[in-house]
Amino acid sequence: MSVTVVLGTQWGDEGKGKIVDLLSWDADIVARFQGGANAGHTIVHEKKRTVLHLIPSGILHKNCICLLGSGMVIDPVQLLEEIDMLEASGVSVEGRLFISHRAHLIMPYHKILDGINERNLGSEAIGVTGRGIGPAYTDKIMRVGIRIVDLLNRKTFRKKLEANIIAKNQIIKSVYGEPELDCDKIYNSLIDFDKRIDPLVKDVSIYLSDAIERKETILCEGAQGTLLDIDWGTYPYVTSSSTTAGGAVTGLGIGPTRIDRVLGVLKAYTTRVGAGPFPTEFDEEMNEKMRDAGDEFGATTGRARRCGWLDLVIGKYSAKVNGIDAWALTKLDVLSHFDTLKICTAYEYQGKHIDRFPADLEIVAGCQPVYEELPGWRSDISEIRDFEDLPDEAKTYINRICELTDTPVSIISVGSERNQTIRLDLPDN
Repeated sequence: MSVTVVLGTQWGDEGKGKIVDLLSWDADIVARFQGGANAGHTIVHEKKRTVLHLIPSGILHKNCICLLGSGMVIDPVQLLEEIDMLEASGVSVEGRLFISHRAHLIMPYHKILDGINERNLGSEAIGVTGRGIGPAYTDKIMRVGIRIVDLLNRKTFRKKLEANIIAKNQIIKSVYGEPELDCDKIYNSLIDFDKRIDPLVKDVSIYLSDAIERKETILCEGAQGTLLDIDWGTYPYVTSSSTTAGGAVTGLGIGPTRIDRVLGVLKAYTTRVGAGPFPTEFDEEMNEKMRDAGDEFGATTGRARRCGWLDLVIGKYSAKVNGIDAWALTKLDVLSHFDTLKICTAYEYQGKHIDRFPADLEIVAGCQPVYEELPGWRSDISEIRDFEDLPDEAKTYINRICELTDTPVSIISVGSERNQTIRLDLPDN
């Protein structure tokens, strides 16, 4: 029995989907604890590619139960599309997928407002996905959000929806000149949604508590990454939820003493999507080279990711904020395309040496990375399954990550397929 949190330690897109899928083969439960359809977790098995936005990455394992926690915001359209996609591909979710009755819903007006807000920011735009995530979490904090449980009482649901529609139409039509929303249309679509998901609704907190008492194996799956956390990320260029290990506790309703292990997913280089400072970012020529080598395009938006060398100022920061026990190092194979590799070990800012990640984004934007150079290996490592068979240069790179972060590496991904993995302290699948 164990409860393991698996989360991203950079700006997202670290390869969490593959790692959770890999570990799910002997897990009883995979529970997603925050975020919404702005996440894109990609799983590749036997050359078949599956992209999930809401449903946990354990769904491809038939003996694994998957939970959507109360820390999430659920897009009804996306969820039903995802269920239909899985069912059409032969993956049944019946009796295996459950949704917290406390989870909030993303409404049509959230998506509209998301787009309007981003356009109005102009050159200061954050680079959101437009999936309505921020406005949905705003309503949650403002205490006007609509939850799954609200659908069970039609009268109360109608009243809450009408109040929201009136308030949102004042903004959408009066301020921005967009067409008004039709309350009846939205109400009816959500009643249809409720009929389909009714068998899936559970008290996730109690479900997990009972599973822990039964000594079942549980994976808590995070979305995005530590540097996108609403409190600990590069604010305001962040998402609207708690992407760190603490988010698993609040998003699933389990006590902190129940967490046994935190596994941090660390890409062997650094990427981010959208605006915000990025100390180790490549010039455009190197960006293009890395994007082509690593297929660095967003699973949710298709946007090209910004790429740079591995930043272990961020790595050390994430290790401390999350209490990370071990790294799952991903996309090591992509670095086979380079003769020389660099690791950022510190920053220089106005003559000062900085080895801790700053909260002040002006400092982050103005700093220069301090690099340690290491030799590359220029050989295909995608078929290697034993650490000792890796090129000496690759082993040196991995060992340096462990030394600089004072954290061991327990999983190494050398390709997108599930079996393209080296496992150092875990049993083979």
